[in-house]
Amino acid sequence: MKNTILFLLFSISIFAQKTDLKSGDLLFININCGGMCDAINAVTQGYKNNDFNHMGLVVATAKNEFYVYEAIGNAVVKTPLKDFLAYTKKPVYVGSLKKKHRYYTAKAIEFCEAQLGVPYDDDFLYNNGKYYCSELIYDAFKYANNNKPFFKLFPMTYKEPSSNNFFPVWVEHFKNRNIEIPEGKPGCNPGGMSLDKKIRLKILEM
Repeated sequence: MKNTILFLLFSISIFAQKTDLKSGDLLFININCGGMCDAINAVTQGYKNNDFNHMGLVVATAKNEFYVYEAIGNAVVKTPLKDFLAYTKKPVYVGSLKKKHRYYTAKAIEFCEAQLGVPYDDDFLYNNGKYYCSELIYDAFKYANNNKPFFKLFPMTYKEPSSNNFFPVWVEHFKNRNIEIPEGKPGCNPGGMSLDKKIRLKILEM
């Protein structure tokens, strides 16, 4: 009897945690992609001083299956939640839109669905027809907000903290792409978005 009760309580707990995640939520994670991720973490600050260098937008199907829209690898993709969570062993944070902003969800999801297959933005330049992870989310909510900014853009930096020197990884990256380092150009990052007052963050427990 005792074991049966414990099993039921465990099942209820798992169910509650899973249903706590909903369409329109943002997932913030810290993945290991080598020197590039280290450079991003060094110059960006996330919620409660966490390092976030990747993010995506959650969508739930009618069968209660969860996916994440993300710009990663070569393009914008729709990734099963379990695969997205497998990117890291570090805590994953979920950012939920505050109640008065939740009506943006449907249009943001509609936008992301339409961008599937759009190339990944290795140039890290805003509005160039490609997307990096936070840029996709920025434009999704801008679209949902009648083409008016919902999140904020900030000047991007590729320099080492308290230095005028660029991170070597960025020097090599942009040299290989044969473009100038876009220092000071407008852009966004997961850490900055995690600090936005329009969302509430907490650790994802599943």
